[in-house]
Amino acid sequence: MEKVINEQCDEVCNGTVNISELKGNLIEEGIAANLADVFKALGDPTRVKIIHALLQNELCVHDITMVLDMGQSAVSHQLRYLRNMRIVKRRKVGKTVFYSLDDGHIEQIFVQMLQHIKHQ
Repeated sequence: MEKVINEQCDEVCNGTVNISELKGNLIEEGIAANLADVFKALGDPTRVKIIHALLQNELCVHDITMVLDMGQSAVSHQLRYLRNMRIVKRRKVGKTVFYSLDDGHIEQIFVQMLQHIKHQ
């Protein structure tokens, strides 16, 4: 069966795809794993809500707990995960810790995916 499929592909593609070149340009394994980890981080609704809130404003942990109606421990756990993934960063003022998105790339990815989801 595989040979039949390959022959059909050969007939349609006419050798226009250079497999060796594509393999040579393929994303490195470590980078692919890191990218997959970022998308895993975005795969949790609570983390998505935190990111969306931080997209609008820098917030302290207390403010995030109020916005999401969640306990401080649960929010802190998610923020630690997002910080370890370099999705959010923190800024300390006295005893208060403020969180914001790590950089513009995170904002761009999030906004583009949100627009994709809302697109009909």
